[in-house]
Amino acid sequence: MERKILLNPGPATTTDTVKMAQVVPDICPREEAFGAVMREVADGLLRIVHADAEEFSCVLFCGSGTLNMDACLNSLLPAGKKVLVVNNGAYSARAVDICRAYGLPCIDLRSSVEDVPDLAAVERALAADADIALVYTTHHETGTGVLNPIREIGALAHAHGAAFIVDTTSTYAMLPFSMEEANIDFCMASAQKGIQAMTGLSFIIGRTSLIKASKDYPVRSYYCNLYQQYAYFEKTGQMQFTPPVQTIYAAKQALEEYFAEGETAKAARHARVAAAIHRGLLALGLCEAIRPEIQSGLVVSVLYPEDARWDFDRVHDYCYARGFTIYPGKMQEKGTFRLCTLGAIDEADIEKFFRVLREAFAELGMVLPKN
Repeated sequence: MERKILLNPGPATTTDTVKMAQVVPDICPREEAFGAVMREVADGLLRIVHADAEEFSCVLFCGSGTLNMDACLNSLLPAGKKVLVVNNGAYSARAVDICRAYGLPCIDLRSSVEDVPDLAAVERALAADADIALVYTTHHETGTGVLNPIREIGALAHAHGAAFIVDTTSTYAMLPFSMEEANIDFCMASAQKGIQAMTGLSFIIGRTSLIKASKDYPVRSYYCNLYQQYAYFEKTGQMQFTPPVQTIYAAKQALEEYFAEGETAKAARHARVAAAIHRGLLALGLCEAIRPEIQSGLVVSVLYPEDARWDFDRVHDYCYARGFTIYPGKMQEKGTFRLCTLGAIDEADIEKFFRVLREAFAELGMVLPKN
């Protein structure tokens, strides 16, 4: 099978074995045998974040990562309470949009997309309003590559009696963390990211006691209600609505490959890929938009070259025709594109990519540093 290298922030490059795991005999998703597959997948997803199955549950949904955000925010807020969104990027801003769509009381604690949040500002916001029941942030803003200090934010949330929800869509199975040690009550991801599976399966890992407590909260969504999805699976071993059958078989295979590679080895591979990206950018004289000490090591935002001949679309198309996908950035005030480390790739793929990128620049007639 032709191999494509996706340097976008998801979906990720997958192995052929994960792709082929979708080719299975037809099965009704209401069969007990398929319910057992979903349970196995959910158990594996808990293991990745070192979540105690006595304290945490994994709830599967059919949808994208945004569905997880929607489900957490609409399901976990008690009546009369507020959400504090620690917002320093496009994906935490999306959480604010979700709150507004549901009419949820929301405090938008906005800060620069080029920096980590100010913990003192988080503390002040919490101290100023006793009605804050949820604190929400994004672990890794993939629009920029900034990694947020979730352990510290979570500690502040808990000190003020609030639950802590973290969008870990692009760090789950990429940067090792523990739910308890990181002070996380709820995290979320989707299968096409860190576990290197296929689109269509999303999941929320949350503190079971808080999921059960939300039974008595206002029901704001029919499809995206976290408690109802949790309770239905606990009662029947099935999702409420039709699951993405083939995608779940691919996720099962991807989890087997994750545990075979191992958490430490996988994280080291992504670190090698990141180092190769930094070396390649330096060799081409390209500048990074985010200072190194707050980068995640998962996404690198690259400033557009100051060259009149630069044309992102033409560079993208040149690389795409040769098997590499690059992705535009999300920094509105600066022209950037992104290179990402996720997926079944290693540093040799990055070295080959930079040879192609150098060719693309030459095709445009851009002046290049000498090797």
